[in-house]
Amino acid sequence: MDEKRAELEELNKEQLIDMLVEMRQQLDQLTQIVQKQATRIQTLEDQIAKNSGNSGKPPSSDGLGKRRQSLRVKGQRQPGGQKGHPGTTLVQVSEPDYTIVHKLVVCPECAADLETIAVQGVEKRQIFDVPPVQLEVTEHQTQHKMCPSCQSLVKASFPSDIRHPVQYGTRIQAQAVYLNNYQLLPIARIQEFFSDWYGVGPSQAFVIKATQSLHTQLAQPLARIRTHLKQAPVTHCDETGLRVEAQLNWLHVVATAEASLHGVHPRRGQKAMHDLGILPDLQGCAVHDGWASYFQFTNCTHALCNAHHLRELRFITEQYDQTWATDMAQLLLDAKHEITTYPPQQNSLPPDRLAHYTQRYTTILAQGLAANPPPPQPPTQKRGRPKQSPPKNLLDRLQKYQTETLAFLSDFRVPFDNNLAERAVRMMKLKQKISGTFRTRLGADVFCDIRSYIDTARKQGQPVLQVLHDALLGQPFCLSD
Repeated sequence: MDEKRAELEELNKEQLIDMLVEMRQQLDQLTQIVQKQATRIQTLEDQIAKNSGNSGKPPSSDGLGKRRQSLRVKGQRQPGGQKGHPGTTLVQVSEPDYTIVHKLVVCPECAADLETIAVQGVEKRQIFDVPPVQLEVTEHQTQHKMCPSCQSLVKASFPSDIRHPVQYGTRIQAQAVYLNNYQLLPIARIQEFFSDWYGVGPSQAFVIKATQSLHTQLAQPLARIRTHLKQAPVTHCDETGLRVEAQLNWLHVVATAEASLHGVHPRRGQKAMHDLGILPDLQGCAVHDGWASYFQFTNCTHALCNAHHLRELRFITEQYDQTWATDMAQLLLDAKHEITTYPPQQNSLPPDRLAHYTQRYTTILAQGLAANPPPPQPPTQKRGRPKQSPPKNLLDRLQKYQTETLAFLSDFRVPFDNNLAERAVRMMKLKQKISGTFRTRLGADVFCDIRSYIDTARKQGQPVLQVLHDALLGQPFCLSD
């Protein structure tokens, strides 16, 4: 130590200054390295901490080791039917198809003969079951006759849908389409089902042809669905990735409580939304998760999904321990609950209550922004915005889209979340898990069109199997004008 001190004392002022400048530069470099490492560690910890309860990750990604807490608030009611609920218990019918009488011929108490004793009453119990299932074969015969006038051998005509000596009927075709496009079974399992159920296993080509035959009948129903969605006061939009021909594509969904439209596109953003053809003509409100491409459509208003916000706010609370996130989540939940207390004929919050929530929102935002100042400008200018922390990114979005976040308060037609669209895209994920990806683009397009038809029919209270059968007969179900 004394030797180093002696060396420094021998240096002049300029040499000392140079040494300090060099040490300052080294310290700055070390500080930057430490900051980068700290940022990287925080990013990795954030990735590990994310699950389906505090981010947009699907539940399937949680794994067995992660336990997530649901955003749903525990209610006071027990699971199952509630008091006063009518229920759906089987009820005996007045005229059963079959009746089996169990005669009383011997007294169970004393073994006396009761064969000739008159019956004083009966107790009835009924079993509801299905008969053994088997195919029903209908033979069509056309008559041949010799015309006495022209001496020609003439034949009667078969119905237009009977083209082969042996073929499957429209009901079994409808079942194949139902199992493949609604229950999402792979074609091989559909063959096994028919083999076990009916004793015959149609080929894969039969299932594909039945699907294509039904698809040719859907032009008018799909046109009606598009018209309905464009005119709807509120629509829900979402998108999710899927693979077509081994390439990443995107499923886009636009839906209301009455109808759904699915479409697959190579792109995720604005071009895909234009090609789907709904958002460019939409005049109402589009509810979505905040994907930037949606905001490019200025012909409609927008509302953001607050279920997404609640998950992100939970992540900020758990990972960064920032109280403003807890307060903001509570504000959204309080507002959601208050809406349920108003009568059905009311369509928005009273002005004083709307001002109350707006003021709370602004105050919480200010607290959050104070706790998360903008990042310092980097010493070298780089393209794009400086990288920010997850709390700051969420705060900026909540501030920029305050009107869209609180849209459900000023118009009760606008929902709190975007669950309606998310339920629709969830089926595509299930389809890929069960049946795999789409090997052809035509197959993906056909599936989306049929799924749009099925979902819309279900929302209209129509039996799915029946509307598929009707479409194969050339009489598909259509939305009313």
